[in-house]
Amino acid sequence: MADPFMGEIRMFAGTYAPRGWAFCNGQLLAISSNSALFSLLGTNYGGDGVTTFALPNLQSRSPVGTGTGAGLTNITLGQVSGTENVSLTTGQLPSHAPTVAVNVAIPAVAASTTAVGAPAANLNLGPVAAAGRAGTLYAADTPDVTLKPFAAGVTVTPVGNNLPVPIRNPYLGMNFIIALEGIYPSRN
Repeated sequence: MADPFMGEIRMFAGTYAPRGWAFCNGQLLAISSNSALFSLLGTNYGGDGVTTFALPNLQSRSPVGTGTGAGLTNITLGQVSGTENVSLTTGQLPSHAPTVAVNVAIPAVAASTTAVGAPAANLNLGPVAAAGRAGTLYAADTPDVTLKPFAAGVTVTPVGNNLPVPIRNPYLGMNFIIALEGIYPSRN
């Protein structure tokens, strides 16, 4: 493997940073002992620029290129943005007016049986056996579902308790390492 450029970042599947490399975890380094690397990174990733500077922090982040593309916003070196979760508000959701139609199938009554008349005002649709003869068609129980005429519609209220929605892409954990030593990159 060729000597790396100082400040070069690589993905590394190991659990430790090799000699001459450090994890890209935002740690602060002393300028006095890393002046060449500081001349490349500056304070783009943090530090006070007098005694310390920071390495890039790629923990739980996806690296992106700097600059701007067609229709995209400008991204500057060291800019941090984004979040793993977002709480949606009802204003961010598309408008909708749901209606529900409920069809209730009442078992046919045999010709030899007396037809069932309209129930009293305090009765609700009750359980009926599979053959449609045993049990009661109307009962004085509290209904499981309140049916309304279709023309009146059914009110549906938003739910969700303002809990955040995860928006993170699928991922594979890897370490990013940065070369603390190596060839100082010359400008063209």
